[in-house]
Amino acid sequence: MRVIDLFAGCGGMSLGFENVGFDIVAAFDNWDAAITIYESNFSHPIYKKDLGVDDVIQQISDLHPDIIMGGPPCQDYSIAGKRELGKRANLTIRFAEIVSTVKPTWVVFENVYNIERFSTVTVLKQMLSDAGYGITTQVLDASRCGVPQKRQRFFLVGKLGERDGFLDETLTSNLSNKQMTVRDYLGDTLNTEFYYMHPRSYNRRAVFSIDEPAATIRGINRPIPENYKRHHADKADICDGVRALTTRERGYIQTFPDSFKFPGAKTDVELAIGNAVPPALAMYVANCIKQYYSA
Repeated sequence: MRVIDLFAGCGGMSLGFENVGFDIVAAFDNWDAAITIYESNFSHPIYKKDLGVDDVIQQISDLHPDIIMGGPPCQDYSIAGKRELGKRANLTIRFAEIVSTVKPTWVVFENVYNIERFSTVTVLKQMLSDAGYGITTQVLDASRCGVPQKRQRFFLVGKLGERDGFLDETLTSNLSNKQMTVRDYLGDTLNTEFYYMHPRSYNRRAVFSIDEPAATIRGINRPIPENYKRHHADKADICDGVRALTTRERGYIQTFPDSFKFPGAKTDVELAIGNAVPPALAMYVANCIKQYYSA
């Protein structure tokens, strides 16, 4: 099936679907740093467009997609943000407008797990329903989908002419019973048993073991502060050889392969990695879709 990736970022969703055998024909994004990374890893085009402003419907329609997928910027929904609806949230409505006009057979929408707390997702669902899509929604735990990371993401999958909830059983039944740990995924290649990940606040721990899923990879990677005081839940003391993860290692935990190139300034690359959909999580959803239409 022909796929278009909107708000594609550095290509996590594209890579996951491509790995399952889907044909990604084009991608769209508006951030130069992400576009540079994307172009370094895929042969199909990525177009620089502000999807909230630019008229891209005819361009997308001319590509005859079977699937339109995307994850509009989630800062307005994120628990790390101010939890206020702003202009970015309107991109969710814009996504629904594009899909409802072009009418591919399938639609895949991805975002932060708490998006359902906001009115915008209700509007999204109604617009897609009015356009004839049956809708399945699910919050997936990435650590049960082949990703060594505690990362929960909201997915909406729609198909023209289907009943609501049509993919629920498939998305649920394929989940692993066991959360994937960093050691499960990377073995001993990190050459450390414990590592530091800068927390959102010092009320949270920052030292993790490779024998558990990693915390959510965010867009900021900071070194260990010189005055860091051990949190009661830390898995080890900083003086026990604990170190921060490198940019590439954070990419691994996001399930980007070693062959995936990350050109650009370190801060931009870290943000692109943190904002990405883990390719293995995208593969999980893509395989569920493939399983459903092949049945």
